[in-house]
Amino acid sequence: MTAMKISVIMTTYNSPVWLEKVLWGYSCQSEPPLEVIVADDGSGPETAELVARMRGETGLDIRHVWQKDDGFRKCRILNKAILQARGDYIVFTDGDCIPRADFLAVHKRRAERGYFLSGSYFKLPMSTSEQITRDDILSGRCFDYAWLKAHGLNTRRKTLKLRASARWAPILNRLTPTACNLKGSNASAWRDDILKVNGFDERMAWGGLDREFGVRLENAGIKPRHVRFDAICIHLDHPRGYADPEIVARNKALRLRVAKEGIIETPQGIRQLTESGYTANTDSQPTP
Repeated sequence: MTAMKISVIMTTYNSPVWLEKVLWGYSCQSEPPLEVIVADDGSGPETAELVARMRGETGLDIRHVWQKDDGFRKCRILNKAILQARGDYIVFTDGDCIPRADFLAVHKRRAERGYFLSGSYFKLPMSTSEQITRDDILSGRCFDYAWLKAHGLNTRRKTLKLRASARWAPILNRLTPTACNLKGSNASAWRDDILKVNGFDERMAWGGLDREFGVRLENAGIKPRHVRFDAICIHLDHPRGYADPEIVARNKALRLRVAKEGIIETPQGIRQLTESGYTANTDSQPTP
């Protein structure tokens, strides 16, 4: 049996400072990835410059998949990244979520044919997000509750996700009342299962696009499994100026129809992208 090869796909848009912190997190994983693919929805040259620098500083195989800025097209850049992924197992995350050192090891250990994994993140305030340094990430102290509390974390926040032990995490994953909906900031699936459902639905803008993707995986017989309390990442704060209630409502209506009708393949996904002539060289990246 060949060893599992993990491709990490992280989305980003004009957030190079946060992206650098996240890439440092992947540089010190106990289970190194085959590659890290930065799925870039139209950032300027600063992101390309950062990726080029971080390749040398981290030793990671970091690939930059970029498309022109033409509004929120996260699903399309995700599909492009999936097409370029060389691993047989894909971990999805965002360019503002720093992984704990065992993050990929958990996804690998919990991976099983017939399942996809879905976790969560621990959200930090802006003041704490800004204080985290490269050394804080490499040492792992930015995941320590006492350190976070000393650096601006509200002590009333629920911290069980950070503090669950290896013994208790599996139990908490089973007992949590939270529905196991796919969350794009912390999820993983087999690449061939992703292709089976034709990837992400490019008709969807911001709001529930990852959850709809998970519904189609379930329609295809792929069951969800929680990694809420063992695959840990911390979420760096940022302003949210892209929410549109009308788009969110439209996305929800589409997801509910997909669930009701048992739809497996999106009619606007990876296959349509390749049929339209997309190749790895279609988009020219901004020059570092």
